[in-house]
Amino acid sequence: MIQPSHLRQGDTIGIVCPSGNIHLEKVQICIQTLEKWGYSVKLGTTVGAKKDSFSGTDTERAADLQSMLDDTSVKAILCARGGYGASRIIGTMNFKHFNEQPKWVIGFSDITVLHAAILKQNCMSIHGPMAAAFAKGVEGEPYIQSLKQVLEGEKTKYKIPAHSMNTLGNAKAELVGGNLCILAHLIGSKNAIDTSGKILFLEDVGEYHYNIDRLMIQCKNAGLFDKLAGLVIGGFTDLKDPASDFGATAYDIIKEHISGYTYPICFDFPISHSLPNYAIKQGQQYSLEISEAGVSLQEA
Repeated sequence: MIQPSHLRQGDTIGIVCPSGNIHLEKVQICIQTLEKWGYSVKLGTTVGAKKDSFSGTDTERAADLQSMLDDTSVKAILCARGGYGASRIIGTMNFKHFNEQPKWVIGFSDITVLHAAILKQNCMSIHGPMAAAFAKGVEGEPYIQSLKQVLEGEKTKYKIPAHSMNTLGNAKAELVGGNLCILAHLIGSKNAIDTSGKILFLEDVGEYHYNIDRLMIQCKNAGLFDKLAGLVIGGFTDLKDPASDFGATAYDIIKEHISGYTYPICFDFPISHSLPNYAIKQGQQYSLEISEAGVSLQEA
């Protein structure tokens, strides 16, 4: 798996919106922080633009992302937000120049589509905070700093408390995953994620409980959980209905569908659409240790 070069002072980070739109003022603190870290910032044409719920037409968003992928002066691409729309343009992306000079691509949620396509290029990317997270103040600082650490090549190690639903054990494998809805959406496509022998991580936002059940069934029937080395369950936040309507919480639903597997599984890992959202490398080898004392996830 190819690892893009880590950033140095003066390097340029491009900011784009390949999916939903975001107001330019909501990106300002992100820009200021990146510049404070010593980087130059290049704004894409889609940042601050709007076409319906998107940051531009499919053609405009594709052209902006392609420009950043091809630009040799840009050393990393930060997606300003997720939303919806990356799957509408991913089939038009040309990774020829990207493969000649790989660069970090950063984001989560709908950006899982882009992460999946980059994994097919045999390259790592960063599942982590986007522009809005930079405005969260002191509470968001650990997660923003985790992104800085990854960009600068510092090996990360995350420790969290034990959870009653965990399955104890250790695993060392490549880490892949992202948004559950998007991973299910990619099944059957050329960018479907190969999970065999991997540590898979999942998170989601704004779903109904019945739809989490449906998505888990789809992923299970497609074999995504069959040959895992380990499973990391992140946050399932801002759900649209109370658990009582379905009769089970999101974690209860997930636990039911993976109850027959014996590999290590941890719940409530701080990867989510809410504030706890540590930066991790897609495609990187990680060591996952789950014990009664807690959980450790670190670069191998």
